[in-house]
Amino acid sequence: MKKPNIKIKQTDLLSDNWYLLNRVTFDYQRSDNTIQTQIREVYDRGNGAAILLYNTIQKTVILTRQFRLPSYLNGNETGMMIEVCAGLLDKDHPEQCIIRETEEETGYRLTKVHKVFESYMSPGAVTEILYCFVGQYNESMKVSNGGGIEHEQEEIEVLELPFDEAYSMIATLEIKDAKTIMLLQYAKLNNLV
Repeated sequence: MKKPNIKIKQTDLLSDNWYLLNRVTFDYQRSDNTIQTQIREVYDRGNGAAILLYNTIQKTVILTRQFRLPSYLNGNETGMMIEVCAGLLDKDHPEQCIIRETEEETGYRLTKVHKVFESYMSPGAVTEILYCFVGQYNESMKVSNGGGIEHEQEEIEVLELPFDEAYSMIATLEIKDAKTIMLLQYAKLNNLV
């Protein structure tokens, strides 16, 4: 597939309150060679990393539960989401980021992780690429209770679940988070647990 012919005509900052929200006006050359002017709002929150922690001996995984306002505003009655550990890169390399986030959120200190894929999570409106990892854990790696960082207003519950139970939570709709579903499916397909 050939690279599309795009010309950015104007970028207007709509908000930089938390992250960046821009309105971008651009010309797009269609496959019939006509030029079409389009306007899109684009949210730039930076790139992120996520990890599924798994224990092959116990056949368990570590997940987190926390309040997510956007899910609450879109019909999730409690706003609570069960997810894999994740965070924004904050100018770190993805591997460094996910090792840091794992300790902050779950209390486990990892030294080795394995990148399995990367994904645009909502490419129609959000610039974020999510780097997805898996990593083995055991009790000797636990250095704290986790729970996140208070100055980042995090209140994270750490869940250790049997893998089969966590995987079945996709079908029961207890897990609706895309990155978590993808990483649990990766673990299932690759017989990690």
